[in-house]
Amino acid sequence: MAAAERRAFAHKINRTVAAEVRKQVSRERSGSPHSSRRCSSSLGVPLTEVVEPLDFEDVLLSRPPDAEPGPLRDLVEFPVDDLELLLQPRECRTTEPGIPEDGKLDAQVRAAVEMYTEDWIITHRRYQHLSAVYSPITAETQRERQKGLTRQVFEQDASGDERSGPEDSDDPRHSSGSPDDTPRSSGASGIFDLRNLAADSLLPSLLERAAPEDVDRRNEALRRQHRPRALLTLYPAPDEDEAVERCSRPEPPREHFGQRILVKCLSLKFEIEIEPIFGILALYDVREKKKISENFYFDLNSESMKGLLRAHGTHPAISTLARSAIFSVTYPSPDIFLVIKLEKVLQQGDISECCEPYMVMKEADTAKNKEKLEKLRLAAEQFCTRLGRYRMPFAWTAVHLANIVSSAGQSDRDSDSEGERRPAWTDRRRRGPQDRTSSGDDTCSFSGFRPATLTVTNFFKQEAERLSDEDLFKFLADMRRPTSLLRRLRPVTAQLKIDISPAPENPHFCLSPELLHVKPYPDPRGRPTKEILEFPAREVYAPHTSYRNLLYVYPHSLNFSSRQGSVRNLTVRVQYMAGEDPSQALPVIFGKSSCSEFTREAFTPVVYHNKSPEFYEEFKLRLPACVTENHHLLFTFYHVSCQPRPGTALETPVGFTWIPLLQHGRLRTGPFCLPVSVDQPPPSYSVLTPDVALPGMRWVDGHKGVFSVELTAVSSVHPQDPHLDKFFTLVHVLEEGAFPFRLKDAVLSEGTVEQELRASLAALRLASPEPLVAFSHHVLDKLVRLVVRPPVIGGQIVNLGRGAFEAMAHVVSLVHRSLEAAQDARGHCPLLAAYVYYAFRLPGTEPSLMGGAPPVTVQPATLARGPGRPASLYLARSKSISSSNPDLAVAPGSVDDEVSRILATKGIDRSHSWVNSAYAPGGSKAVLRRAPPYCGADPRQVPSLPAPARVSPPPQHEHLPPSWLRPTNLGGLPGGGSGPPPAFVWSCGVGAVGNTESS
Repeated sequence: MAAAERRAFAHKINRTVAAEVRKQVSRERSGSPHSSRRCSSSLGVPLTEVVEPLDFEDVLLSRPPDAEPGPLRDLVEFPVDDLELLLQPRECRTTEPGIPEDGKLDAQVRAAVEMYTEDWIITHRRYQHLSAVYSPITAETQRERQKGLTRQVFEQDASGDERSGPEDSDDPRHSSGSPDDTPRSSGASGIFDLRNLAADSLLPSLLERAAPEDVDRRNEALRRQHRPRALLTLYPAPDEDEAVERCSRPEPPREHFGQRILVKCLSLKFEIEIEPIFGILALYDVREKKKISENFYFDLNSESMKGLLRAHGTHPAISTLARSAIFSVTYPSPDIFLVIKLEKVLQQGDISECCEPYMVMKEADTAKNKEKLEKLRLAAEQFCTRLGRYRMPFAWTAVHLANIVSSAGQSDRDSDSEGERRPAWTDRRRRGPQDRTSSGDDTCSFSGFRPATLTVTNFFKQEAERLSDEDLFKFLADMRRPTSLLRRLRPVTAQLKIDISPAPENPHFCLSPELLHVKPYPDPRGRPTKEILEFPAREVYAPHTSYRNLLYVYPHSLNFSSRQGSVRNLTVRVQYMAGEDPSQALPVIFGKSSCSEFTREAFTPVVYHNKSPEFYEEFKLRLPACVTENHHLLFTFYHVSCQPRPGTALETPVGFTWIPLLQHGRLRTGPFCLPVSVDQPPPSYSVLTPDVALPGMRWVDGHKGVFSVELTAVSSVHPQDPHLDKFFTLVHVLEEGAFPFRLKDAVLSEGTVEQELRASLAALRLASPEPLVAFSHHVLDKLVRLVVRPPVIGGQIVNLGRGAFEAMAHVVSLVHRSLEAAQDARGHCPLLAAYVYYAFRLPGTEPSLMGGAPPVTVQPATLARGPGRPASLYLARSKSISSSNPDLAVAPGSVDDEVSRILATKGIDRSHSWVNSAYAPGGSKAVLRRAPPYCGADPRQVPSLPAPARVSPPPQHEHLPPSWLRPTNLGGLPGGGSGPPPAFVWSCGVGAVGNTESS
């Protein structure tokens, strides 16, 4: 038949002759492997056609579980008990959480406290260990599983020698005569073999009747004999490079730390001992020209020297007796210096005169200079009695940390202990922000050097005109290459002995920057070690995980050159005022050394006879939880009389200025150049800035800015970004229903807040990356709430879904790009993975009514059509597309009722859904994670459990959002085509964005 006349199906028939197939199989079984490969490659006879593998997910979706009979149904259905929700206690580093006391907290502070104290609710998978995604199959695990298995050799796989063993030679069934007795033709050979075979034994039970159940039971028993423990152990381990996906449990969010070094101050000695000397430690980065740590104050004076100040001091707190400090360095650099500054009690005379005895007198000449020493001790005692509360600059020096590390010798930098001291994320520990530094920083590491004890002998006298940080950076740059500038500085002979070593993993008797006891803290009476807060040289992208609300005040300079009179020994008193009455100064200023823990006032060091002094002082303040419009910093300038005169006060106020801490609801930070008033401020001054020329007040230098000061906040409550501040303010106003509300110069009402909130959502993309990542948990929670639970204003649902979703996508993308160096092998961001796994929560099922407002009839509305819409809304300027349906006949009771009706038309059975169960938010057995603002529940009423406690086991896997929770094996597919419940509709969308951005 011609090829053109063949039927269509004939073209697909394999034309291989059966004899050729038998011949090929015979060669493969009898020949060598080499010849068999050669024959197969030459003939190329396909014995079977290639079959495309099935898409198992499509098969599951196309065949409902009820249609699958017998034992195979267990392979199709998801286990009912696969998922369970566990309450995992949040790990707290300190013995106390350090949150503000119960009281009247505003919405922003209350939300922050709840977020930093609530426990994690995680989704636990019972059968996760059976999935290769979470427990990858490697060659080692396969060999472990295959122990005890018998080697199975099949006839087709065995060679000819293995098949014809000695035990087969005596078997008449396998016995055939010599090759000469065997006919050469294949047909004759088969007949000859059949005739020489021994007769098989009879099977008398073959024709007996047997019930099908007995046959199945017998076959099942035979199948169980010599059955391997796991069928998949017979398969070879997959190649690691060809792995489809590897999932691991992310580590919970923790506080960020860099490489930590421990500095112990052992002793400080001078040639002469006549007065108490106080020390200050801090880290400076010369390359970045930035101070990268807060100050650490230490006191190494003897008890006799401390006794000279007993008239001015109270009983010292234990926290102020610390002599050891732990510094954290995120970006190690060879340009980091440990700067040591010394101060002494104020006395009459400039710095040179006060330093002269320390530079001239020697300990060996004590007997010769006995009278001079007695006079100096007597004068020092008098000054300590009269001026003991004031300090003056004395000397300084610096230690180049890179030299210490290199001279002490490097040890193994890749030790496991160092990996646990790095930031909290698994991949961030391997590739943290310090790995994104320049190539010059790669050779510097403060993590694995041997401890070193240093004796610093060269101190430089402080110069009254060179006290600023700019001058200090010039001196530090010259210390690496000694020049004539340092040679001009007069040295002060002293011996400061310090010990520098890598910080231990869990140091004892350690205090946090807020003076909280860090675990473990065995005895509160022990001398503590302080953790020094780091000011990173560059951006650090890490979320806030604990409550922190600190304010740092840095006075820089004061210019009283135009001020008439004897105003020369100037000092600045700093007070945190809750009101305008002098008694309203709050004790929130941290003490220094050998003093009380908190004080109500603090003073800058005094530069003798200088009308334009420069300052290097740092004041650390603990911000109150609720900062009001009346809270302000009050700066009072004093002239201190060093020499006692009849009728002359010790201190004379010569100027006043202030900084209101809140402006339009935002915390004010940054540099300020303030005018100084000669007169005391009038009543109600705290609500105004000193830039306002109040009538009847006299100002120094014609109301010009003469006092330079800078405020820096390290806060997990105040974002310090205008776009984030506005967004949080508007969201909290909606939650509390505090209308009308003043936002800057505008007064927001129910009709105008929607427009402002839409603009705020669009402006989130303009926020700075560092504060946006730091407050990413807060931002994402608020955005999810706006999407899932839109706010209700005036009885109408405000549709903000599109703007909130776009803002969410931008936040996820920015976080992913900012932490690109910390991504894992799959390109996933550990910060986002940890948020989804631990911190993400769905809002409650109640509609988002404002601030305890009574229930009203909720009606869906759009910008195009909305009965009862406030007339003040500018509809023409609003371009958002609404997802609500204005033509629905029945008004829903909540936002999700619309989605529920739409999904209900598809015949989805939600009888076992977790959302509809008693464990859902709002149910009878619900566990409160975060109480909505309109609820009076306290999140801290949830008991602290020592181990993860089961919260609510959801009965079906398909009702959890698959985009947020990755499947264990096949659990990520909604069985039977059922979709997520209404409350998860937008959450799945958010998860999709995270997957798009490789989060």
